[in-house]
Amino acid sequence: MSFITSLNLCALSLFLLRGSSTFNILCLDRRTEGIVDIWNNLSLVSLCLQTSHLIYVFVCFLDYGERAGSQSGTVPGTKVVVKPIGMSSPEKQSPKSSDQPTAVPAVADWQSVAQKRIELLSTVCKNSSLRNLTHVSISKFVLDRIFVCDKHKILFCQTPKVGNTQWKKVLIVLNGAFQTVEEIPENLVHDHEKNGLPRLSSLTQQEINHRLDTYFKFFIVRDPFERLISAFKDKFVKNPRFEPWYKHDIAPAIIWKYRKIHRNNDLVASGLHFEDFVRYLGDMEGHRRMDRQFGEHIIHWVTYAELCAPCKINYSVVGHHETLEQDAPYILKAAGIDTLVTYPAIPPGITRYNRTKVEHYFSGISKRDVKRLYARYQGDFHLFGYPSPDFLLN
Repeated sequence: MSFITSLNLCALSLFLLRGSSTFNILCLDRRTEGIVDIWNNLSLVSLCLQTSHLIYVFVCFLDYGERAGSQSGTVPGTKVVVKPIGMSSPEKQSPKSSDQPTAVPAVADWQSVAQKRIELLSTVCKNSSLRNLTHVSISKFVLDRIFVCDKHKILFCQTPKVGNTQWKKVLIVLNGAFQTVEEIPENLVHDHEKNGLPRLSSLTQQEINHRLDTYFKFFIVRDPFERLISAFKDKFVKNPRFEPWYKHDIAPAIIWKYRKIHRNNDLVASGLHFEDFVRYLGDMEGHRRMDRQFGEHIIHWVTYAELCAPCKINYSVVGHHETLEQDAPYILKAAGIDTLVTYPAIPPGITRYNRTKVEHYFSGISKRDVKRLYARYQGDFHLFGYPSPDFLLN
């Protein structure tokens, strides 16, 4: 029986179950270890049957070349199984956390994942067409971002809005000030005069070169656009650490320049809109002038390339926020500190990419402004293997 015929028979049975189950069609590609939507590939109509009890997912396993002489429009070596994946209410469907589902290797195999990331980074750094977006000199601005743990020969480059607070706690414990990460007060972590974490910029050039050449070096990244949303929310909406300069100084300056329609007395009262923020970030020339005015505060939204100079510094590991559950233990082990400190507990689901949130924030942004923003952060997308946000660009 052909694959298509199999699906048609299954579709018929699913329609008979209308009102009892929801079905989706997903395919795990064993060659690429990625998950694809077989319906999109075959230009068929997706089946969605609402349920109040179980969600079922069709999972197709693509084994290339296992079946010879497959008919046109079929997929070689495909098996179809129905797999229950959880409970759901039609009134409260869980939001789709990601449009980038991937097969996650076991922790024991994570070294190959980490190595592939470094290889990709090296390859993109050699891409001359992206050089202006990926190559940054090792300036004092970069050296200020890198924290030093001489006791265990570790360098950590800070990339705000990707869980850096927890990694700072790890380094503080390694430096001996506290026994566990749980003991460290939150306000101490961000007080760089009291947390005992020296910056690479505080050393002599000879000392800097020695550490860059010999120490274990790492940093963490996340989807660039989702990071910008996190920065906007943290600094201009919630502002939990009470940093008034973001709302009182930076926001009005951006509004004055980039909001199309504004009234003088409404500037501070209405607050910064995400649309204003996107226009500022996507203005290649204008943002540079404003960044000089904003000073160190721009670290929360400048590119990873600008923060850590990954094409100039040979990092040992680049972790991803989306796979922090695997990256954290791997980094501790690779750095030789897994028996000395533990990474703080990660709340379930907090690190997953949330496409629904990204779509929500960008829903009011013009295509022109989205393309300008992507033009600036395109280097980050390529360096770290994040797919371009075509659902926003097209």
